[in-house]
Amino acid sequence: MEERIISHKIDNSTPVVVLKTEHYGSLGIIRSLGRLGVPVYGVDANPHAPSFWSRYCAGQFLWDMDNASHEESIHFLLHVKEKIGGTPILIPTSDETSLFVADHAEILAPWFIFPHQSADLVRSLCSKKEMFFLATRLGIPTARTEFPQSRFEVLRYLRTLQFPVMLKGIDGRRLEVRTGKKMVVVHNERELLKRYETMEDAEHPNLMLQEYIPGGDDSVWMFNGYFDERSECLAEFTGKKIHQNPVYVGMTALGVCVWNKAVAGLTKRFMKAINYRGILDIGFRYDWRDGQYKVLDVNPRIGATFRLFVGENGMDVVRALYLDLTGQTVPSSAQREGRKWIVEDKDILSTYHYLREGKLTVKEWFRSMKGIEEAGYFSIDDLRPFLAMVASHLRKMLIRIGKNVGLLTIRKKKGARIKAPQGRHAIGEKKSAFPHGNLSYASQLSDYDREKL
Repeated sequence: MEERIISHKIDNSTPVVVLKTEHYGSLGIIRSLGRLGVPVYGVDANPHAPSFWSRYCAGQFLWDMDNASHEESIHFLLHVKEKIGGTPILIPTSDETSLFVADHAEILAPWFIFPHQSADLVRSLCSKKEMFFLATRLGIPTARTEFPQSRFEVLRYLRTLQFPVMLKGIDGRRLEVRTGKKMVVVHNERELLKRYETMEDAEHPNLMLQEYIPGGDDSVWMFNGYFDERSECLAEFTGKKIHQNPVYVGMTALGVCVWNKAVAGLTKRFMKAINYRGILDIGFRYDWRDGQYKVLDVNPRIGATFRLFVGENGMDVVRALYLDLTGQTVPSSAQREGRKWIVEDKDILSTYHYLREGKLTVKEWFRSMKGIEEAGYFSIDDLRPFLAMVASHLRKMLIRIGKNVGLLTIRKKKGARIKAPQGRHAIGEKKSAFPHGNLSYASQLSDYDREKL
């Protein structure tokens, strides 16, 4: 794959530490900077993370940031800094790690380089509830949203709701851990009440009702940008989703780079008003009923889709961040219009569902593949992460088949009774190689995707 490099010579001596390398977005960071000769190191709990297999990954550090205490993680990162030397740039790749860096910026600042962002602002943007009120206050168009605190309030909202509606987690990650889903589309009152009762945490309400804006996947627009310490946008890109996974409500499985001046202008006005700094990933949906682009989600960090957005000179948001934080000029560049980017395994799943529902034909699918310039995992100069991803899926599939065969064998035994799993490592539970014993987010998501099939 041809890699267009930024035209001028850069100083690539400052190392980079990527916090959580669980998915293709982190792999994109390692490849993008690694191809410029930047030493990039990864931190993750999963020793089999595909990013760790990249030829551009200078080193791997095993650490479970999700379950370790903040104090333990700070000490571990200081150990990482001492191990690799210099003053590394720290790049968080999730809401949790972004909040961690913002909350402990004062402690981390002498040891690492990163954009200094208000922890309250990061927390507000990560919360769909706080983000909604913030955008509304600043005059940024949003979908109509309600935040019921009980079933009684849901019943009250039913008087004015128009179906379908989105039932989403205010904290999407917390809802996904609890239910396996970040959001669902509901089509009538009965379905809404049933979903609400099974998905809500009564003690700590986390569900919101959001107006469903009609339109296909191509009505969803994305903006990726980098904002300096004065909240000036030094790199800006826009694009559209072609396929999503899960379908209609999920992350980009196939996307295309298309310039949208209105989306770019609206985003820059929003970020300037809140003094935002750093990499931004934000999503909008075009509402043909009133001609407005309405903000859906704001990620105050790098997004997994960022490698869709590349300039004619090879610029992307992580390269812009690197150049700016190391005191180098960020050259401007028009985006590579029409560039397509795909996540291989996610697009297979979404295509299956689109075909099954009659929303896509085989001919249309083949046509959508035209113009793809880059994939989330596959790269001819860096094959091992792709092979690691395939091996991971096969391993989990075989484990699942083995469990199903074992259960069938038990049932066939005359008079046998299936007892509830006993012990720490019973059926359905994976033994962890780490002291805190959690499964990586990537593993959980892959299990969920297979269940959808």
